[in-house]
Amino acid sequence: MRERPLVADLVKDTFIPKMFRVRQKFSHDHIEPERIPQVIAELLSEEKFASRVRPGMRIAITAGSRGIANVALTTKCIADFVKSRGAFPFVVPAMGSHGGATAEGQREILAGYGIVEDYIGCPVVSSMEVKKIGVNDEGGDVYIDKNAAEADGIILGCRVKPHTAFRGPYESGMMKMMAIGLGKQFGAEKCHEAGFKNMAKNVPLYGRCILKNAPVLFGVPVIENAFDETCKITAVAAEDIERVEPELLKEAFSYMPKIRVDSCDVLIVDYIGKNFSGDGMDPNITGTFCTPYATGGIDAQRVAVLDLSPETHGNGIGLGYASATTKRVFDKLDLASMYPNAITCTVLGGVRIPIVMESDRETIQVCIKSCNEIDKSNPRVVRIPNSLHLEHIMFSESYWAEAEANPDIEIESEPEYMPFDEDGNLW
Repeated sequence: MRERPLVADLVKDTFIPKMFRVRQKFSHDHIEPERIPQVIAELLSEEKFASRVRPGMRIAITAGSRGIANVALTTKCIADFVKSRGAFPFVVPAMGSHGGATAEGQREILAGYGIVEDYIGCPVVSSMEVKKIGVNDEGGDVYIDKNAAEADGIILGCRVKPHTAFRGPYESGMMKMMAIGLGKQFGAEKCHEAGFKNMAKNVPLYGRCILKNAPVLFGVPVIENAFDETCKITAVAAEDIERVEPELLKEAFSYMPKIRVDSCDVLIVDYIGKNFSGDGMDPNITGTFCTPYATGGIDAQRVAVLDLSPETHGNGIGLGYASATTKRVFDKLDLASMYPNAITCTVLGGVRIPIVMESDRETIQVCIKSCNEIDKSNPRVVRIPNSLHLEHIMFSESYWAEAEANPDIEIESEPEYMPFDEDGNLW
């Protein structure tokens, strides 16, 4: 700790520019939550889906670890449909190694999203036990959740969204929910063994085997808009998943929010967490990709992370791609919840610890000071609340002319210095 005053002294004179608030404009098409039960009921009442759920069947409904809009409601609606057909639903956590790779940890994640028995009206059956259900086309053993494998049917509840570490026709969606989510820690590890370089191949490779050998009935995938709202719900029969999912992924890409400038010297992220992205902060937004197999997002020379969301429960995965963070974040880290996910997916960079500074101000200053070949009297700084909510963000005054000229940006305030308290933290 003796070096701390020296470290603070090294950055104390670094200039932090004035910032102004903007509203970024995105499509706001969405489904109101009160309409979701009707939408799902109408979709699943089609003979193509309704006929697959028969009286007396035990039906597993998948629910993942992502903070999906209205996820408890959509899960409940699927369970209600199953019960209306005289069958018996139960929810299985389909989240690979998340939740510390424990049954209780995965149950707690679902509970945090409101997926509890009292609300959804059926049991939540959480276990890390898996069962081999077949061999894929390359001779690899394929495992899924034992309770789901032994059910009479499986319904995939999930979201279709661009992945954060690879590109392919199947990224985050039904195929991945089967291959990695239902695989639990053991199956997810099998799928990840060849690394993200091969993930675009392995997700459908394992997914096809599960479709062939497990009792998958259909999926009920959702797509979200730039405001973290449900904008599309559809139903896809098991035999159509391989054909339909790539088109849903293209649609999901079109709805994604973005930072409407191409680059910055420093990106400030107020909060990261698993509720915002599986990577803590979505690299499709922040540019902080954990592999070279996906690109996009803003080009930032340095990234400052100021805090963890309460919902992430200390899981600071993704922090490793920040340049600096606060002592507040460091003190909240739950390494036991971070490491299993990193080890399972074979990418360790996201759980590394960046430079740790005492305050928000010092964290921002060290990022600005360490930038190369920039105008430090007028640095280009972007500040976002998190990687999911990007309607209202902040730009440094160096962006004023660019913001004025962009029809998708509305300036909401004059430039002002960020308000730090006596401890150097933002308020």
